[in-house]
Formats: sequence, structure tokens, C-alpha cells
Amino acid sequence: MTEDTIKRRAKGLDRAFDILDFLKEVGQPLRPNDIASGIGSPKSTVYELVASLLARRILETVGKDGHVYLGRQLYFLGQAHLRHFDLTREADHALQEIVSQTHETAQMCLLNGRKYTVALMREGERHFRISSDIGENAPIPWTASGRLLLGHLSDQQIVDLIDPDDFILPDGQRLSVESFLEQIRQATLDGFFSFDSVADTFTHCFAAPVRDAQGVSIATLCIVAPRADARNNYNDYRRVLIESADNLARRIND
Repeated sequence: MTEDTIKRRAKGLDRAFDILDFLKEVGQPLRPNDIASGIGSPKSTVYELVASLLARRILETVGKDGHVYLGRQLYFLGQAHLRHFDLTREADHALQEIVSQTHETAQMCLLNGRKYTVALMREGERHFRISSDIGENAPIPWTASGRLLLGHLSDQQIVDLIDPDDFILPDGQRLSVESFLEQIRQATLDGFFSFDSVADTFTHCFAAPVRDAQGVSIATLCIVAPRADARNNYNDYRRVLIESADNLARRIND
């Protein structure tokens, strides 16, 4: 195989992942023309890649108008990943234990490139629902977990990683970079961070890091609770979360 052939195939693979990522972000079936416009790729290239992904059931047709969306083969691949990925498997047990002790919604959160995402979630034992969509990307500065997941990076690396517009909070105010960096350094020392959610007006978010053997936060465990309950049970929720995150870290690092 020539070097040019290798480069063309690698570029095609990048485009294929662009298609999958774009469909995930949009959250609905699209025609190949619309996908090409969305990812800034030639229509002929997208049509060729879509045909290949359809043949492998990575994409599936939806309806009769040429729309395509993420296929069931991705589900099976995801299940295979979960069966052999210790962090995910062990984290699910940790979230169940957090819910049993606090009755609040518990989540495992990760970085996804330059964004934050909820990877796993167990809903709390309440009559109303407090949750986030699993896999939906959010700006890192909007999250409690963001103060913990970046602690191993230098100030400049953090600034380079985050899109400047992501410092604009949902209420239109801009979080200063200096304040964000200070919060990261303090949260890293404390091994914990919590604040009133900036994404809504009635929840409080708690986060504790799950660290690898080198001390890098590879994930966070979180509790999302109504603000009144968070105030009344703050110390208990903090204790349960830190203990759960530390226990999870020990299990996956042994």
C-alpha cells in the first residue's frame, strides 16, 4: 500500500467520523446533501462514505426520502465496549450506590474533546425528573466537573483547550478566565467542587474526581440535587460522593 493510499484512507476515515459526530450533534436523520453542507465536505465524498456506512449498518435509512441516521451496529459496538471497559462497568455500580444513599440523581462525567459530557446516569428516587441527556456536549466552564477534569493541565493548556465563547454563561455573563483557573486549582487541591447550576435555576451540582494511578482525573462522579436539599444535606452528599469516587478509583487502578 502506497503512502498516498494510506493518507487517502485516513482522510476518508476522518470524514466518516465527521459524519457520525455531526448526526449525533444534530440528533435527527438527514439527507447526505445536508450532511455534506454541515461538515463542509464535497457531496460526492459524503455520498460515497454514506453508502459504505450503510452497507456496514453503521448508518441506517430512515423513511423514504433518503434520510439516514446512526445505525444499530453502533449500539452493538457500544455494548461490546461496555462489557470490557472497567471504568464504565464499575462506575455504574458506584452510581447505583450513590442513589441508594442520597436518593439524588448521580452521573459519571467525562471530557469529550473540548467539551464536557454525561457518560452514565442513574436517576434519583424522586417524583420529578432531574437529568441530562447522556452524550450531549456542554461547555466545560458551565460544569462543576470542569473544575476537576482539567486539573492536570497548565493554565495555557486550559486556555488553548476551551473555546472562548464557552466562557459565556447561559445568563449572558462572561466567566473570567482568571476566576475559572483559580477554581480549577482550588478544586484540584480539595478533590471536590460544587456550585449552583448555571444551566438551570433550581439544582446544585456536586462533583468529585476519579483519578488514575498517576493522579489525573479521568472522570468525575456527580450528584445533581434540588438546591434546598443540597443545602440541607450538603455534608452528607459531599462525603458520599468523595468516598464513592475514591472507591471507584481504587477498583479500576488495582
